Amino acid sequence: MFRKIISGVAMVIVTHLSYASVVDEVSYANTSSVVSKNIHLDLTVQFEQRSLDGYVEHHLKWLDDSAKQLVLDTRDLIIHDVERRVGGKWMKANFSLSDRDAVQGAKLTISLPSQADRVRVYYASTPKASGLQWLTANQTAGKKHPFMYSQSQAIHARSWIPVQDTPSMRLTYSATIRTPKELLAVMSADNSKNEEKDGEYHFEMPQPIPPYLIAIGVGDLDYQAMSKQTGVYAEPSVLASAVAEFNDTQKMIEANEKLYDEYRWGQYDLLILPPAFPFGGMENPRLSFITPTVIAGDKSLVNLIAHELAHSWSGNLVTNATWRDLWLNEGFTSYVENRVMEEVFGEERAVMEQWLGVTDLKHELKDLPKDDTRLKLPLEGRDPDDAFSGVPYVKGQLFLMYLEEQFGRDKFDPFIKQYFNEHAFQSLTTEDFVQYLEEHLINKYPNIVSMEKVNEWIYEPGLPKDSPNPQSDAFAKVKVKLDGWLSGNKSLESLKNNSWSVHEWLYFIEQLPDDLSKDKMKQIDQVFNLTTSTNAEIRFAWFMLAIKNDYEIVNEELKEYLKGIGRRKFIVPLYQSLSDHSDNKKEWAKSIYQEARGGYHPLAQGSIDKIFK
Repeated sequence: MFRKIISGVAMVIVTHLSYASVVDEVSYANTSSVVSKNIHLDLTVQFEQRSLDGYVEHHLKWLDDSAKQLVLDTRDLIIHDVERRVGGKWMKANFSLSDRDAVQGAKLTISLPSQADRVRVYYASTPKASGLQWLTANQTAGKKHPFMYSQSQAIHARSWIPVQDTPSMRLTYSATIRTPKELLAVMSADNSKNEEKDGEYHFEMPQPIPPYLIAIGVGDLDYQAMSKQTGVYAEPSVLASAVAEFNDTQKMIEANEKLYDEYRWGQYDLLILPPAFPFGGMENPRLSFITPTVIAGDKSLVNLIAHELAHSWSGNLVTNATWRDLWLNEGFTSYVENRVMEEVFGEERAVMEQWLGVTDLKHELKDLPKDDTRLKLPLEGRDPDDAFSGVPYVKGQLFLMYLEEQFGRDKFDPFIKQYFNEHAFQSLTTEDFVQYLEEHLINKYPNIVSMEKVNEWIYEPGLPKDSPNPQSDAFAKVKVKLDGWLSGNKSLESLKNNSWSVHEWLYFIEQLPDDLSKDKMKQIDQVFNLTTSTNAEIRFAWFMLAIKNDYEIVNEELKEYLKGIGRRKFIVPLYQSLSDHSDNKKEWAKSIYQEARGGYHPLAQGSIDKIFK
């Protein structure tokens, strides 16, 4: 799902993949000495206090015989007590909690004079937890019950679990979660034991995952199966529309398996979250968290499901070892997503989605710091969230498309399948991948792509001059009709009967002049009703153009749009555009934000607070 960076601090690269071989500059964890191979959570969900209260039990594997400490990452947690188990007996353990660092949180150091096989930390999360959002009943679709969910990527697991919060290590987990009896708890794990709402739920995740993929949701949820291994959890009023929208998910699984081998996680379900969710989706294994803004009624935005599902191979199965290497998650996933969309919905749709992604990236590259346009990202002490952009996603996808073009699918597809299979349930650095690429593709088929070209893609800023440039015949036809209208040779009504896809509509809006007159804006709106479109992507694109052109007819709808959703992809650029436009627009936007802020996720709040600081 995400994107961003890390730099400077030395990283030890070895040929044997291991959590001990990587230094993660945004984690305190002493993974070179000891690792948690499994954790058990025992937590009570307290909505009034906005807190998770209980304990986490770490099952430890010691890598250094002389080590005497376990160091965990925390952020804004209350640590009540710590116990250690030695020889089957539990006893108190001494611990210290450091002062809070703005990025990393507080280091929890547990003294273990004899190497315990298990450690329990008794704790409570606080309302400040950056990885949890607590919603009142009024902020949900049903308006009857509160809702809580987690968002642990990139380094937010530590805000609700004392854990070694680094993607360089992997663990299995189990959990017992207690909630109000009318609510259902779900997790990124096997949810099959929890068919009835009874206030106590049990979970097992048998496959090893990085800590950022531990996830929880609690609310007034019902479940409906879509196929033999897919289904949807959602509030009752949303469930039917979600099932109708996403019932091609099984086809997507089968398309992935055809290309990249078996789906290794058993069940694949979707959790439809309230509109405040700050992202399109989050690839939590077995249970992707999904924004309701992609329920368009026509399956036009289901590429997001393809993306989150693709993470079951790229990201969840084979994971970036640090957040500097995020493109290994997101670039691969964007590539796999597009290949699956081609398999299920055809080449034309896949190419249109490529074009839209590249166009967005080229706009973004104009404003990004040069260093942030490299695939291997430099964090420079920043929170990974502050470094996320479209670069790991789309530039990473374009790099893989480039390799596919040069080698051909007959050579490239088997390479990707082999890469996933040989590194299943492992975490890799960029350098690990480059070494594997050189050995298994570049050297195997010499004189096709040089290592100099590979290094240019990964380590140099911007896009190479010979980057793939997807072109769509469907878009070319839209452009002819648009140019005809702009030149006065065609009427808008002549365009009205076109059964355009959402991709064609987005292209149409993208190609409209930035200085389009208000009269022409009004004509378009009267014919096509873009201000009140039911498609969140189309409305966003139209609102962005309206702000540039002072088309204030949209203001009331824009205000309700900003108040009604929390997806950062939409709301952050809109607030930024309003703020940049004029002092009056900035003040108007600020007043909307003051009203809407309480319903936004902490991650969205942090991004927008910076606009109005």
